[in-house]
Amino acid sequence: MAILQQLLQLDCKYPLIQAPMAGVQDSRLALAVSNAGAVGSIPCAMLSEEKLQSELVTLVHATDKPINLNFFCHPVPEADPEIEKQWRKLLLPYYDKYRIKQSAIKDGLARVPFSNEIADLIEPFTPQLVSFHFGLPDAGLVARVKEWGAKIISSATTVAEANWLEAHGVDAIIAQGIEAGGHRGMFLRDDLLDQQPTLNLLEAILDEVSVPVIAAGGLASAEDISHCMSLGATAVQVGTAYLCCREATTPKPHRKLLMRKPSCETAITNLFTGRPARGIINRLMNDIGPMNSSAPQFPLAANALAPLRKTSSVFGATDFMPLWSGSNMSACKSVPASEITESLSAAFS
Repeated sequence: MAILQQLLQLDCKYPLIQAPMAGVQDSRLALAVSNAGAVGSIPCAMLSEEKLQSELVTLVHATDKPINLNFFCHPVPEADPEIEKQWRKLLLPYYDKYRIKQSAIKDGLARVPFSNEIADLIEPFTPQLVSFHFGLPDAGLVARVKEWGAKIISSATTVAEANWLEAHGVDAIIAQGIEAGGHRGMFLRDDLLDQQPTLNLLEAILDEVSVPVIAAGGLASAEDISHCMSLGATAVQVGTAYLCCREATTPKPHRKLLMRKPSCETAITNLFTGRPARGIINRLMNDIGPMNSSAPQFPLAANALAPLRKTSSVFGATDFMPLWSGSNMSACKSVPASEITESLSAAFS
């Protein structure tokens, strides 16, 4: 049954969304997934206006299948000089090791929230599906996106967030369990003790809301997906399983760790951007702890790490690289994305 098509008016074969994964994919992965019958996604928060325009043009000319455009909607922070000073002091030993001057740190925001300017850019492309992370933009922007005929979905990591999203007009909610890789979508509270495993969160949200619920977090097989669907999920969102696909842009050192047997351990960390996100444990996380109060607000923490990441990666090191991954890496393979999609689609047969 084409559940997504019925409830969200999306022309796709499977109720499966490829999670948007900034920094490790572009339109090639999204197209491969959509052409295989699921819904591909484009992570737009780190794209310049020129790059976003280019990606949208590519999509329009390559497919008429639905593509999910994903945006962040975080508040723009003001840099705190004292916090920045403490953060740079904490990282100073690494700068000394690699002989990097702190003047190499560039200020600015690597990730920008959804805005009227971005809406102006994407409106001519009339997207069918727009998703948000960290809540929703203001009511005017939500209404504007809906005027195009687009469906809106957003991530909830707690029941309270799910209720808030439903009250603010989403068409579906992504129940993002604690196992999910990348940034936690949490936006009402920042207490990690509130976060639940996917199945528990899915059942709790289903009991509270009337809109469709999409399960996400730790889903790596048709069996995982079937379990979620049997509980009442309308669809699922899968990310980590696609990280090693041929169409992904995941760096080789990251791929190697994802496919290591036994699997690497992951943890939730705020070191790389300032917001909690799940990734493979690396040197920086081991040295100063995965969660550190010295990290500046999202996304400012990334600025001081950029020179360290760039310099160390020349030697193939992953010490300062955000190695985003869910807790379940068992499906990571160097195969076409269509093969992963077909394998997961067995849950719907």
